[in-house]
Amino acid sequence: MTHDFGLHFALELDNRFGSPPDSWPASAEQVTPFFAIVVNALGTDDAAQWFEAARRVHQRVVTAEQNRAHHFGFAHHLDVETEAHQELTLPVVAAFEATKALYEVTRRDAAVDVDVFFECALRACSRSSGQLTGSPVSAAATA
Repeated sequence: MTHDFGLHFALELDNRFGSPPDSWPASAEQVTPFFAIVVNALGTDDAAQWFEAARRVHQRVVTAEQNRAHHFGFAHHLDVETEAHQELTLPVVAAFEATKALYEVTRRDAAVDVDVFFECALRACSRSSGQLTGSPVSAAATA
């Protein structure tokens, strides 16, 4: 499963940023294994839902930062959005920690917004699960 996801994620990065991989943001190489951990831990369908939740959380954090409003940080909001605290299984913990790590790495790369990586991951999940769709959001919503 992870091999297919890794290949599909690379294809989506290539579609987004072009070829060769040298043209991709520096963080792409660093975060790819973390995305694969999430998919390996949760499976492609649940990972797609997880990535969609992470996108919503990211948007919430960005909006709060733009408005200079108080927020509790990405990790807290991800925990609440995914209800990870209610199911502390090894796969959920692995997905949670991997998502926190990829988020922190990407936030330090001025060349890309983590939302782009979440979009590529959603598309890769839909490819990996055999649900080729034009909209990664609809793929996540039906998972």
